[in-house]
Amino acid sequence: MKPFHLESGMKTMGGVFYPTGYVVLMFPTEQAARDACKLLGDNGIDEAEVTLITPDDFRRELGDATGDDAILPSAGSEGDTLRRFIELAQQGHHGLMVHAPTADDSDRIMTLLKGSPISYGQKYRKLVIEDLVV
Repeated sequence: MKPFHLESGMKTMGGVFYPTGYVVLMFPTEQAARDACKLLGDNGIDEAEVTLITPDDFRRELGDATGDDAILPSAGSEGDTLRRFIELAQQGHHGLMVHAPTADDSDRIMTLLKGSPISYGQKYRKLVIEDLVV
């Protein structure tokens, strides 16, 4: 598992977080996120494909939706989605960002994590953000 670093390819032209081809999952604790990463790794998901996003990472890299660095309004749902991630991070939740370029990859990840304490999950597809239900 690698630490999070926001790269230019993870943003829309407007600068909003949009990591196409990734599943982003939130967990209530750091340990829950690490346990999920281990479960994925134990089942063949390369840990190099998994990124831990801490609450500090969300604040530092993605902004604070309530402060001076508030996210600009967006015509799509990406701004609302990011606000939800930041809201959870402010409550101490940790995120995992998992490379899942295909629907089969996303389905496999969600099957492996069935029963895990996922508090929120999204799949960033090319033109749509897909809600992930556990």
